[in-house]
Amino acid sequence: MSRNQLELPAIYSKLAGDPVLVNLIAEFVAELPTRAIRLRRQLADQDWSALMRTAHQLKGAAGSYGFDAITPVALKLELQISHGVDPKVVAETVQELATLCQRATAGVPVDA
Repeated sequence: MSRNQLELPAIYSKLAGDPVLVNLIAEFVAELPTRAIRLRRQLADQDWSALMRTAHQLKGAAGSYGFDAITPVALKLELQISHGVDPKVVAETVQELATLCQRATAGVPVDA
């Protein structure tokens, strides 16, 4: 992880205070590093259909678990791939999305 990523604030779910969802949110967050690796691998392999599918799944799951910062970037990636946007632009969005995944945190912010 780069120094800049360490300095970025954590992203919390807007549903983090819901006692019914707390364990599900924690499980989702625990899966995010694997999803970030998958995104990068699919990009490196230029497996556009798999990358689009992963972005689509992440978009839905992030929205369901209250991670509103992740959802629009996953949608942007999905649309870029479906519209055949330059792979360099897609790579930038993959990096942005992977970084958001790494910043996602289970629990409630201390200042909440």
